[in-house]
Amino acid sequence: MAQFPSTTSASDVWALIDVYRARAGNNWPSPTTVPGAPTIGTATGGNAQATVTFTAPASDGGSPITGYRVTSSPGGITATGSSSPITITGLTNGTAYTFTVAAQNAIGYGPESAASNSVTPTAVNKTSSVDYLVVAGGGAGGFGNSSIGGGGGGAGGLRTATSFAVTAGSSITVTVGAGAAAQSNGSIQPSIGSNSVFSTITSIGGGSGNHYPYNDSSGNRPPTGGSGGGSARSSDTFGFGTSGQGNNGGSQDNGDEASGGGGASAVGGNATSGTSGGNGGAGTASSYSGSSVTYAGGGGGGARSSRTPGSGGSGGGGKGGNDSSGNNPVAGTANTGGGGGGGGGFANNSAAGGSGVVIIRYPNTFDDAVATTGSPTFTNTGGFKIYRWTGSGSITF
Repeated sequence: MAQFPSTTSASDVWALIDVYRARAGNNWPSPTTVPGAPTIGTATGGNAQATVTFTAPASDGGSPITGYRVTSSPGGITATGSSSPITITGLTNGTAYTFTVAAQNAIGYGPESAASNSVTPTAVNKTSSVDYLVVAGGGAGGFGNSSIGGGGGGAGGLRTATSFAVTAGSSITVTVGAGAAAQSNGSIQPSIGSNSVFSTITSIGGGSGNHYPYNDSSGNRPPTGGSGGGSARSSDTFGFGTSGQGNNGGSQDNGDEASGGGGASAVGGNATSGTSGGNGGAGTASSYSGSSVTYAGGGGGGARSSRTPGSGGSGGGGKGGNDSSGNNPVAGTANTGGGGGGGGGFANNSAAGGSGVVIIRYPNTFDDAVATTGSPTFTNTGGFKIYRWTGSGSITF
């Protein structure tokens, strides 16, 4: 191999290279160097780690890029990868970090990128259980006429418990049941509330109130619901409730007034023949929304003209009706699962049941949910994080 004399200067060497380059023309190889600096993207913190995005440099230095290196500041902790993004681990929770990225080719690493935004890794603290309240849609009252009142609608089923197990990263479906549609004279099919669901917990929709002639001498009975609907005219034709969710409707003994629908905590009230319809059964109070609210009251029984209709049960139950002079039956309150009031007098139609609600809560020492759908109302009060759905959706912990 030819050697230059020790007295040859660098400028002489480059002058000679230029001569050879001119002679070689386009066949002279381009010089190879390290890549340029990547363009930094966004850093996102996690639990003792961060994920950093970036864009490849405009120049690879004449040699293909083989990888990238992310470096933290402070600490000089590094992580490598073949493309964006790169997750860097081993960080200290509670410490603020920025990051730079360098590209590598066969020659080596190029210059560092600009610094990223600052992130502070934090520990993940996911809840493993929640408290829940699941209330189904209320049943409609039975229709009445000038001589006979319709039974009050049964409240939607109510289920509540503490410490229901959930898994971090799991997505749970939430269904909020609608209240049953009002019943009209001539349509004798029962009108039942819709179920509400949280994970494996299902609350049954409220049963409809009975009405003449559906409760004729053949002994037809209103359908079973979370709570059962009240009876009308004939004895023992009230609806049954579901164990652990509600109660039976009130019974009636051959009078013209109808009984109240069952509620979450009480059986529907019996009618007083010739005097008044039965009151709806009382609901159950819960503070899971952040304040005490009563849910799942039964609808009041209807009465014939000039007699007294039954009151709705506490917890959104609608009052029964008796005539067309302002005492029309009242619908169950929305998002309580209250039963609708029974019709009566000249107000032939009954009233609809109230829609349900789903509420979950857990201690506020745990992280927020990762994601929700259905636009639940979120509050952080009384030491709890509370999610309240009035429409169907989901939650991911």
